[in-house]
Amino acid sequence: MTDFLEIYASSRCVAEHHDAYQTDELTACYRANIGELLADSGVSHIKREAVLTCNNFPTTLFLVIPLAALPWKIAAPVWMALIAGCFIAACFCLWSFGAGSEPRIYGALIFLIMVNSGQLLSTGNTAGLVVSLAVIATCCFLQERFVPAGIVCLAVALVMKPHDAGPIWLYFLLAGGIHRKRAIQTLALTIAILLAAVLWVSHAAPHWFLELQSNPAASFSSGGVNDPGPSTGGGFGVVKVINLQAALSFIRNDARFYNPVAYVVCGALLLAWCVKTLRSGFSRKRSRFALAAISALAMLPTYHRTYDARLLLLTVPACALLWRQRGPIAWWALLLSVAGIIITGDLFWVVLFQFTRYSRPSITWAMIPTPLVLLAVGGFYLWIYLRGVPMSAAAAGESPDTPARKVIAGFVKP
Repeated sequence: MTDFLEIYASSRCVAEHHDAYQTDELTACYRANIGELLADSGVSHIKREAVLTCNNFPTTLFLVIPLAALPWKIAAPVWMALIAGCFIAACFCLWSFGAGSEPRIYGALIFLIMVNSGQLLSTGNTAGLVVSLAVIATCCFLQERFVPAGIVCLAVALVMKPHDAGPIWLYFLLAGGIHRKRAIQTLALTIAILLAAVLWVSHAAPHWFLELQSNPAASFSSGGVNDPGPSTGGGFGVVKVINLQAALSFIRNDARFYNPVAYVVCGALLLAWCVKTLRSGFSRKRSRFALAAISALAMLPTYHRTYDARLLLLTVPACALLWRQRGPIAWWALLLSVAGIIITGDLFWVVLFQFTRYSRPSITWAMIPTPLVLLAVGGFYLWIYLRGVPMSAAAAGESPDTPARKVIAGFVKP
C-alpha cells in the first residue's frame, strides 16, 4: 500500500496545516501520525522516496480527507475495500453491457483482467479507483442509465488522474450530441471540485503549484524511480513503466530522443482518432472501437504503469463485436486483446521474475515488448475505427441495454 500511504500522509499533513509538498514537513507529519516504519533498515530508499514525496494533485488529497481522519490501520483496509468494490462493479457493468449477445467472450476477457489485477490492491494506487470510475461512467453514458452517477464518477476520476480518465472524457466531448452535454456537465463538476481543493491546499501550501512541478523532476531523471530507461531505479517489475519511452530508451537512452519520438508517433495516431471522432459523430457500434483504441493509445505518450492499463477493460466490447463476425479479423482482435491483458497484468511477470530473480535480461525483455503490444492493440482498433468494418445483422444489432434477466438467461440457456 505504498502509493496510498503517500496520499494518506500528504492529505493528513495538509489537514494539519502543513505543506505536504515540502518533504521535510511531510516527513515530520508522517512520523507524528504513522510512526517510524520507513526508518527500518529493510525499507528501500525507493520506498522512502515514493512515500515521502508528494506527487499527487490537491484534488486527490482533498477527496481523501475522510480517510485521512482515520487511523492508518483502519484507513488502509477501507481504501482497499473501496478499490475492490469499485473495480468489481466496473467489471460487472461492462459485462452486463453486452453479455446478452456474447456472454462467454465478455466473461472470459473480464475474468482474465480481474485475475491479473492484484496489484491494484497491493499498491493502493489511485488508478484502481480512477479506472473503475471511468469504466462505470462509460457504461452509464452509453446505456443512458444512471447518467448523474456517471457524471460524478467521471468527474472524480478526472480530478484524480486526468491522464487516465481524460481520453474517455475527450471522446464524449468530440462525439457530439447528448454525449457532449454529458462531457460539459462533467467538466463543470470537475472545475467545482478543483476550485474547492485548491482553496483548501493553498492555505497550508501557498506555493504548492511550483513545488508539485519540482517534486517529480528528480524521479524522472536518469536513475530515478520513474525513469523509463534501462537505468531506472524503479521502473521495472510487475508495476513497470509502460509508456512508449520505455521501449525507445533501449535504442537511445536520452530523454531528448525518446520523448520527441514518442510524442510524434502517438500524436499522429491520436490526431487521426480525434479527426475521425469529430467527423463521424457518435454511434453505438463505432463507440466501441473508438474507446478501445484510445484506452491503449492514451497510455503511450506520457507516464503510466501497468496498473493504469486496467483501462483495457474498454477493449472488451470491441473485441466481442468483432468476434461475432468470426473470420481472421476476429482472431486478430482476440489475440491482440489477450496479449494486451497478459503483458500488462500480474501473473505472467510474477512467474517470469520468480524464475529469473529479476536478472537484467529478464528486466530488459519485460520493458521493451509491453509498450509495443499496447501500440499494436491501439493501432489495430484505430485501424478498425478509421476504416470501418461491415457488421452482420446480428452483430450490428447488439443491444447495449439488455435487461439483467436476459443476460442471466443467456448464460443458462442450453
